[in-house]
Amino acid sequence: MVNTEELTGVFTGLPGSVAVSHLSVYDWPAADGVCGGTPHMHLTCSEAYVVTGGRGAVQTLTTSGYEVTPLAAGTVAWFTPGTIHRLVNDDDLRITVLMQNSGLPEAGDAVLTLPPEYLTDPETYAAATAIPADAPVAEQERVARARRDLALEGYRVLRASGPEALAEFHRAAGALVRPRLVEWRERWRRGAEAAAAATGEQLDRLERGDVSHLAGAVVRSEQPSARGKFGMCGRLDVYPGH
Repeated sequence: MVNTEELTGVFTGLPGSVAVSHLSVYDWPAADGVCGGTPHMHLTCSEAYVVTGGRGAVQTLTTSGYEVTPLAAGTVAWFTPGTIHRLVNDDDLRITVLMQNSGLPEAGDAVLTLPPEYLTDPETYAAATAIPADAPVAEQERVARARRDLALEGYRVLRASGPEALAEFHRAAGALVRPRLVEWRERWRRGAEAAAAATGEQLDRLERGDVSHLAGAVVRSEQPSARGKFGMCGRLDVYPGH
């Protein structure tokens, strides 16, 4: 059910149920000599980068092939679900990240490009990717770096292989997240669907000559709820509920 309080007032999330975070891309060198983050793919969420500083690139792999998109201050780049992406840090790359469907990426929408033997079931995958939140920072960094390197192993094979290997990764990723779809759908209903429905309700009101929703206008601001979290691509400053 759509939240009627949000329909009759102002949707309480960021516009369109978009999530925002600030990202400092990892400067850890990998086996190929490239510094950067963990290659992964989102299944239902488009992602956008607003580059605020530094230089780098995003490597992408889709059924259309492999591409490299340069990133520099002022660049806005985005891609849709199904895009395997790896951020490369050439010089202090910093990005404001916008994610579709606030809450879904944190609920497991992203799947890392681990070798196939780690994609067989949710428990095996979680054991290879989970970063213990209560561990010392040094241990969290070790785990984040180890999973990055493991994902790069699978990523290199996908880049060197044909379309069937990519299709198999898609199938494995879909099977991994299937147990979470009920939860995801509820998050979407409370978020992006409710935001769109609120606009529809406002249009209906205006058509009737009813402007009462304008009297409920509000202004909100937030500070990050956590700073320096170990994400897939780098250290993250995140906001409440995003």
